Amino acid sequence: MDREDGPRVPAQRAAETGGNAPAALESPAGTEALASTEAPAGAGEGADAHRGAGDGDGNGALRFGVLGPVRAWRGGEAVPTGSPQQRALLAALLLRGGRTATAAELIDALWGEEPPSQALAAVRTYASRLRKALGPEVLVSESGGYALRASAAVLDLTAAQELAGEAEKLRAGGDRAAARARLAEALDLWDGEVLASVPGPYAEAQRTRLEEWRLTLLETRLDIDLEVGAHAEAVSELTALTAAHPLRERLRELLMLALYRGGRQAEALAVYADTRRLLADELGVDPNPELSRLQQRILRADAELARPVEEPAPAAAPVARPAQLPATVPDFTGRASFVRELGARLATAEGHVMAVSALAGIGGVGKTTLAVHVAHEARPHFPDGQLYVDLQGAGSRAAAPETVLGSFLRALGTPDSAIPDSLDDRAALYRSTLDGRRVLVLLDNARDAAQIRPLLPGTAGCAALVTSRIRMVDLAGAHLVDLDVMSPEEALQLFTRIVGEERVRAEREAALDVVAACGFLPLAIRIAASRLAARRTWTVSVLAAKLADERRRLDELQAGDLAVKATFELGYGQLEPAQARAFRLLGLADGPDISLAAAAAVLDLPLWDTEDLLEALVDTSLLESAAPGRYRYHDLVRLYARACAERDEQPPSEKEAALSRLLDFYLSTAARVYAIERPGDRLVDHLEPTEYDGLSFTDRHEAQDWLYAEANCLLATVRQSAASPTTLRRGVDLLWASLDLAESGANSREYEAVATVLREAAARTGDVRAKGRAALTLAYVQHVTGRFDEADGEAHEAMELASSTGDALPLCWAANALGIMALYQGRTKDGERFLTQATTAFRACDDEAGEASALCNLSRIHLAMGQTDVAVELAQRGTAMYDTMGHALKGANGRYALGLALTASGRLDEAATRLTEALDVFRDSRQRLWEGMSLFRIAEVDIAARRYAQAASRSELALVVLRGVGGEWRRGQVLVVLGRALSGIGQHGRARVCWQEALDIFVELGSPEESDVRALLLETAAA
Repeated sequence: MDREDGPRVPAQRAAETGGNAPAALESPAGTEALASTEAPAGAGEGADAHRGAGDGDGNGALRFGVLGPVRAWRGGEAVPTGSPQQRALLAALLLRGGRTATAAELIDALWGEEPPSQALAAVRTYASRLRKALGPEVLVSESGGYALRASAAVLDLTAAQELAGEAEKLRAGGDRAAARARLAEALDLWDGEVLASVPGPYAEAQRTRLEEWRLTLLETRLDIDLEVGAHAEAVSELTALTAAHPLRERLRELLMLALYRGGRQAEALAVYADTRRLLADELGVDPNPELSRLQQRILRADAELARPVEEPAPAAAPVARPAQLPATVPDFTGRASFVRELGARLATAEGHVMAVSALAGIGGVGKTTLAVHVAHEARPHFPDGQLYVDLQGAGSRAAAPETVLGSFLRALGTPDSAIPDSLDDRAALYRSTLDGRRVLVLLDNARDAAQIRPLLPGTAGCAALVTSRIRMVDLAGAHLVDLDVMSPEEALQLFTRIVGEERVRAEREAALDVVAACGFLPLAIRIAASRLAARRTWTVSVLAAKLADERRRLDELQAGDLAVKATFELGYGQLEPAQARAFRLLGLADGPDISLAAAAAVLDLPLWDTEDLLEALVDTSLLESAAPGRYRYHDLVRLYARACAERDEQPPSEKEAALSRLLDFYLSTAARVYAIERPGDRLVDHLEPTEYDGLSFTDRHEAQDWLYAEANCLLATVRQSAASPTTLRRGVDLLWASLDLAESGANSREYEAVATVLREAAARTGDVRAKGRAALTLAYVQHVTGRFDEADGEAHEAMELASSTGDALPLCWAANALGIMALYQGRTKDGERFLTQATTAFRACDDEAGEASALCNLSRIHLAMGQTDVAVELAQRGTAMYDTMGHALKGANGRYALGLALTASGRLDEAATRLTEALDVFRDSRQRLWEGMSLFRIAEVDIAARRYAQAASRSELALVVLRGVGGEWRRGQVLVVLGRALSGIGQHGRARVCWQEALDIFVELGSPEESDVRALLLETAAA
């Protein structure tokens, strides 16, 4: 860190406390704070003790640093502190906290038992020089010695002590986050070696004490990290620290705990084994009792050990009693027999096998209303709480069980850090958490039995109510209830309760006509009655007349899920023509929501007109405002809007035109994102033309933000494009231009699924060009996920199809992809042939970016063939071409390839520099795959340079970044390097665990790396 302007100490804090800090968190003895004494006679206002380090007149306030080189500043200017012996004198005075040091004490501090003959004169000389530099009022002579009397001075050690004391109090009070922040601030005050280059026995003793204190603070901060659940992040730092301080058992203990909480039990036990062996070899002792007890708890898989410390303490934490049921409607009507039946089932849940009741019926029949009403009546039987979730099973994006379980576990008091990742683990923890409790779970709007099985409690005393549009015949042991529409009497009663007795009594026949027109469907009746109640000038007869017109109702009110459409007919009929058109057309898009700009494209209107229309639809509750500038439909309203489009949109071709404009908008915008990320790349010149314009960007980060924010909507639009031959090619090109979504790893699965749909659509329609480009996108996403054989097959097909249609650029890309796959598959001759072909083809297309890519990939082929000089030259050429074009992202790919070649040629410092440059760009561009792989490659450089601790730390980070990205083959490669690094720092047990995991991966994949890993395991076993 930069220290040119002095140590970063909290000046105001020092001023307010007068500089006297508590000796908190085991502050080292003999390091009292610099005294804040009464100002000496003659001191003016500039010596005011209440002024901070940054205040002062023209002279400025003094500040001192000892947690690094001994330095002094007045204001922002450095004050010369002289020779090493003179700095030693200053340090001795600073660390006495204002107390007077005799000449004999200072001589002993500077020279120890063998001072020079002129030691006293030298001390006086040093003191005189310091007095001139600091001021006579600062360094004073008294009682035959010297003392510092600087009331406004700030010492970095004082600040560190204050921060440590605050951290101790905050931690004791339960505010761990603030305590951690204070400790981090304190540790940041160290600037290299304490009292650097200062001679003398006193300085050496202080160095030892302050370094020990720093490590104690660091251990405390890491302990807090584990308490708040940051175990995954702590492993990397602890691995490096244990390598630097191999005999410090507290660090080993923290590393074992972090690994265990991260699900790495075998590695945690291996740390203990390595520690026991090291202590025996080096010191002839066994591990301390705390470390041994921790090992035993890990062996027992102690459940308490796996959980971070809860706030404020597990024993004192109140038991969470969720009360998530929606409010019951005050005008609940009818269903008396169902209420009794279900209530009786729930009342018998205590002491019996879990009760499950599943309500089924068409949409709008009142399943949720009935279930919520029954659940509220049954609350006394479930004193430990009630859970509720809308599973959104009626739509295309049903809630994922693992997401619901995460929400339920939080509601039941489980901290986020203790919630596992997998569905099975979450379900198991959920059932364990409910054991011994009496909780009611209401699972509303379920898609099928498979969705709800993980969400069911597993013990007696709990119960579940399920609503769905299908009968749960495959849900073992469930009590099934089929809910039909209301009887005419119940329907009229509901209508009357909402509208009012007086209005209905005056027009009873008209009221019967209304509920009949609603098909006695509760939701339809409620919507119609609510609108009538809100319009005091309407009569019941007016409403009945409106509903009597069949053109304003759906023809088939009892047609399954679509029956609920009748409830939206009145609202749609009240819309202005422009609003109705917007309602119909926006419902055609498949995305989970839609942005204002995308909606403007669908409607072919300016942004401000589009916003007015959408906000009007929000007011009528036909549209929801998901977030500022984003809108969405309820899933049933979307179905209704599409039915309206089929029925009402004129001419019918306007529906196709609206989706075509949306596709154009996404393609045009995605092309501009691609262009700003990859200047000079010719892909954008080979895309299908668009008629509707998209967004423009001036900043690549803004462009990235748009692409990732729109990922789900964009891919949904691509999927829709497969339905028509007129949009298929643009859909394929949109997928091609959005390749970052695949390479980032965040959207790889959906990207691949959509690419597969497009390729199949192209095959059905006989569009060879579209099929070839779709196969090309599949090859790239399969490469990202580590499925190289599949990617190779897709790339071969893409090449054949592109060759048959003369599609020049995909032909280049396919050859490039085939070369990459050949590299991963160990077919270097094939790789050289394909990449040489790609280089020539890109050059023929005047695509310098593509040519640079092929050169960098060709560099890796020559590297695999042992031709390191050629590899370096090719990577340098490719990188230089990227740099000339200002191509930051692909330039990072070039630096990645160059770093590999430089590593192999033994130019390790250059390799580390190039790979670090690549890492920074990948991280900034959200390319998780290549961020993780760059960390992995830098770790390889560290191993070659015998920097094993750094290699272990970077490998650990690579595993964290690559979690869920890049495939198992790449994970295996990182594990091998991590094992080498751990072996290099003497942690052989952990190394074998890593290599065994890598071996399992390579065996399952049939990878040739299997033999190398077996050799490593055999070698360590023999040792």
